[in-house]
Amino acid sequence: MPPRQINVVIRKYQPQDRDAVHRLTCATALMGEPCSVFFDGDEVFAQAINGYFTDYEPESCFVAVADGRVVGYLTGAKDARRVNAIFHRRIAFSLFIQALRTGVFCKKKNLVFLTHFLISFFKGELAMPDQYRDYPAVMHLNIDAAYRGSGTGTRLLEAYCSYLRQENVKGLCLATMSGRTGRFFARQGFQLLFTGRRSYLRHVLHKDIPVYIYGKKMAA
Repeated sequence: MPPRQINVVIRKYQPQDRDAVHRLTCATALMGEPCSVFFDGDEVFAQAINGYFTDYEPESCFVAVADGRVVGYLTGAKDARRVNAIFHRRIAFSLFIQALRTGVFCKKKNLVFLTHFLISFFKGELAMPDQYRDYPAVMHLNIDAAYRGSGTGTRLLEAYCSYLRQENVKGLCLATMSGRTGRFFARQGFQLLFTGRRSYLRHVLHKDIPVYIYGKKMAA
């Protein structure tokens, strides 16, 4: 638990938070475990997960700060279809070049992961229903391990939902691989929209991972 004397402040994301947010992305990538468990290349991984949010729609992002340090974040976007379009048109190619330049494709751990990911893709495991008409907004939420269970995640989510209502966004959806995290979102008024299973981390976890899609309508 975080020290009681330290106050956690929730505020809008600022450009100087980018490195801290990306570090936390890598430190909590696999259900709270670091991305190094399955992927070697923090810069490429962080850019793939959060590059759109921090670089193209920072106004929809929030951070939790304690003692001058970012201890949690919520990166969001009002329109998931815009996220996908910009990722494919602008981000994907630059990521590929960055991966080549930094030798990501030369590392055995990454090649194993990418091979399993492609197998999962061709098996159709990544396919999901299009829920974006009713739930156009998306988000990622991550909290430093020492601050989980402190209410920081709830406060970040409340700030983001308030922002979406002000922007007249009618719904929000998210994905999680954790049943415990799913139960947290259910307590926040989210409904389970879809469940699936994916095998691309079986070589690390020795089991398939569940995927849960949750959605919430934004009341006026």
